[in-house]
Amino acid sequence: MADMVNMHEAKTHLSELVARAAAGEDIIIARDGKPAAKLVPITDAPRQPGFFKGRIVVQPSFDDPLPEEWFAKWPKQ
Repeated sequence: MADMVNMHEAKTHLSELVARAAAGEDIIIARDGKPAAKLVPITDAPRQPGFFKGRIVVQPSFDDPLPEEWFAKWPKQ
């Protein structure tokens, strides 16, 4: 179960709350007794350089000028 703290307590003890969240605890921050935000641990795996290597192809025409029809869709400024 998540622990609920009021906004004043969250501002006063932010470092402690972040440490608790990093340790795996969910913290709900309330404003006027109503939940307003949730402080949760980041559980995503770290990014891996090269993960999409060989999966994305940039076409040779990538840098070609856009056709005039494309510009007709947008209003002139």
